[in-house]
Amino acid sequence: MTFGPVGIRCPDHASTGGKTSTPRRAARRTSGSLTRSGPIVTFTLIGINVGLYLLELLTGGQLNGTGSWIYEKGVLVSTAVDSSGQVVGVAEGEWWRLVTAAFLHYGILHLGLNMLVLWIIGPPLEEYFGHGRYALVYLVSGLAGSAGALIWSPNALTVGASGAIWGIMGAALVLEARRIYVFGGQAMGLVVFNLLITFLIPGISIGGHIGGLVGGGLCALAFSSLRRVPALATLSVVAVGVASVALAVSQVQL
Repeated sequence: MTFGPVGIRCPDHASTGGKTSTPRRAARRTSGSLTRSGPIVTFTLIGINVGLYLLELLTGGQLNGTGSWIYEKGVLVSTAVDSSGQVVGVAEGEWWRLVTAAFLHYGILHLGLNMLVLWIIGPPLEEYFGHGRYALVYLVSGLAGSAGALIWSPNALTVGASGAIWGIMGAALVLEARRIYVFGGQAMGLVVFNLLITFLIPGISIGGHIGGLVGGGLCALAFSSLRRVPALATLSVVAVGVASVALAVSQVQL
């Protein structure tokens, strides 16, 4: 039998000349296909992360990602004392740390693993959402990851793009649940595997990963459910980011 747009037809009456075809389920893009430039947002994000690490080294930082003024001014923490003896942190009004921490890393291995994962899983989501929406999902997921890190371990010094990357996985998981297979139906397995790693290996920001996962999932839910009302969908995603900041604020003010 031949699977056609109006149902199943026998080969003799199908327009394929007797040839059968196999049904395929693909992800339908919400904002048009990528331009010839490819996944420019993903590559730009990778460039920013790598560039900041190199800049840290050039300004006196250590290979482990610490020791530079960029790290001291950008690391996520509720309250801490810096090298000059000054009290710093989100609780001191340094709200930019919710964003900057997502672009800093603890050394080459940390940076390399995160950028490798982003390079692999980022383009399919960018292809589906389009450049602008994908960038918004990434940034909002990063904020959600920072909020989760502060809730789970407010006094830990946290950096890394993993919160935003987990947001990409969370978005893919929600889309897969809605039968939009941006990862070819492998999103659930990817999330479960990485959750095991998150809880089994010490030193990983559990709150950051879970926060990013939830944030990205909510973003995908908004964009996929409100695709016929683009403005409302975008406002809903922005609201997830605002809520993430509000959660972080409430945590550090306890």
